[in-house]
Amino acid sequence: MPEIGKDKTADSLPEAVPFFNDPAKRAILFQLSAMLIFGLLGYYLITNTLANLERQAIATGLGFLEKESSFEIGESLISYSAADTYARALLVGVLNTLIVSFVGIILTVILGTFIGVARLSTNWLVSRIAAVYIEVFQDIPVLLQLFFWYAIFYELLPSPKEAFNPIAGVFLTNRGLVFAIPEAHPAHKYIAVAFFSGCVLVYLLRRWAKRRQEKTGRLFPVFRVSAGILLGLPVITWWLAGAPIAMDVPVLSGFNFKGGVNISPEFTALLLGLVLYTAAFVAEVVRAGIQSVSHGQTEAAMSMGLKSGQILNLVILPQALRVIIPPLTSQMLNLTKNSSLAVAIGYPDFVSVAGTTINQTGQAMEGIAMMMVVYLFFSLTTSAFMNWYNKKIALVER
Repeated sequence: MPEIGKDKTADSLPEAVPFFNDPAKRAILFQLSAMLIFGLLGYYLITNTLANLERQAIATGLGFLEKESSFEIGESLISYSAADTYARALLVGVLNTLIVSFVGIILTVILGTFIGVARLSTNWLVSRIAAVYIEVFQDIPVLLQLFFWYAIFYELLPSPKEAFNPIAGVFLTNRGLVFAIPEAHPAHKYIAVAFFSGCVLVYLLRRWAKRRQEKTGRLFPVFRVSAGILLGLPVITWWLAGAPIAMDVPVLSGFNFKGGVNISPEFTALLLGLVLYTAAFVAEVVRAGIQSVSHGQTEAAMSMGLKSGQILNLVILPQALRVIIPPLTSQMLNLTKNSSLAVAIGYPDFVSVAGTTINQTGQAMEGIAMMMVVYLFFSLTTSAFMNWYNKKIALVER
């Protein structure tokens, strides 16, 4: 029998858990402690660094960006001279890094896909050549490959006076590849608009052809029609604008060519080294992705009468992309980061320009911080785009 006068609610109340025996409370305490420790450490490092800089009379801040740079840059996508500011010089470096990374990624994906497919070829010779390529370029450090291609241009190619002239208007020398381009004309901007308009039309055409195929099963010759649009629209625009044919042909003047476009040995060596090195890894990624698709998919496609090219484009690669995209993203990021090795062969990328800026201004912290931010931005942008594409092609489960 219950005792008279005893509070029955006392047994129903949970006992208070000591603070250090509660995992949730301990976790909060540990996280706050860690934040406090890192905050104090960061405060100490920052204040100590600022004090040392002030004691040594070293300027801080980004005010140096508005000062005159006083150094030339060999290659630039925009107008630049030594009288421009450090900010413009750094912009030139960013654009130089961006162009070599963008072109390199495109060429790497194309070459790597081709080598990866060739590695799986039933032709023994083609398969062995692809395997040798992969082994050779993967096992040699990329920096040595850059030195090799750079030496090829300067040691084996002739001087401008003895330039190799394979076709009219094209010259190959140890100063780079020089070739003729159309002279400036108002029609060129309309041709560019026509080309980009064609790209939009091709995109819409591919979407329509895909929906049509899903509904009716009939294939549309997307490749041939797309090629006709991308070539036809600019040609028609060029003809309607008066068909300008004047060319800016390079001419030997003194020790080098003037006119046309000159692609420097440094840019070419850097691009070749990065593309050939990274494509070897991309080829293995493509090979693994293709092999991840069940062989039954190929047999089913063959039983429907599809040709080998159609099987690869319509059945194998769309499924393999889901395996290929994540490691392919890593290889794209590696190519972008490896472009910083350009300083070793004299190409004026962002690291090279920022290094010269640091040497002249003495503001190493700001220069290194900017290098980190720029490469972080390139990496995050590439990763975000590839993640978006990966989600777009992912299988939707019900």
